[in-house]
Amino acid sequence: MHTPHFHPDDAADTAMRVFWQKGYAATSIQDLVDATGLSRSSLYNTFESKYGLFQHALRRYRGQTLRNAVLLAEDGSAQARVRVLLQGIAEEELRDGNTCGCLVANTALEMGGRDPTVTTMLGEHFATLETALTALMQRGQQRGEIAREKSPVALARFLVATVQGLRVMGRGHVDADRAARLDDIIDTAVSAL
Repeated sequence: MHTPHFHPDDAADTAMRVFWQKGYAATSIQDLVDATGLSRSSLYNTFESKYGLFQHALRRYRGQTLRNAVLLAEDGSAQARVRVLLQGIAEEELRDGNTCGCLVANTALEMGGRDPTVTTMLGEHFATLETALTALMQRGQQRGEIAREKSPVALARFLVATVQGLRVMGRGHVDADRAARLDDIIDTAVSAL
């Protein structure tokens, strides 16, 4: 297979979807060749290994985390911004019957704590969201929307865990139950602020 020109980010985005669906360990080089349309040699020449391609794909996924951080920085009450974030995640989970959850959460479960490089990358994803949520909680406190005695950092960490929990709950229940369960989680999380 001859692929004279391709952009590494495009190949990583395509590979990301494969890793997202199958996980790192279950994804073969042949899966990546089939998905990207690239030859093995092109993949190895560009990314050096399946692991190198996976790291590139995980870095590309950071765009989703950054979009969420921007969403949280938009004007509006802290509770409203959190609700928009959580509802957006719930809608993603409900929209696709074959949802893959969150690549970061999936990777944390598969490789977190066992692979230092990947664990560092995961920590950066979580830290980006936590930082954005901490800033939002601080703004909420300044506006009198959130009690000042609550720790903005602790609230942010709780909300990061809630985001990941929504992803897991979105995958772990039959369709008839999913929407109601996710709505309950969102309402409870927002009321905890």
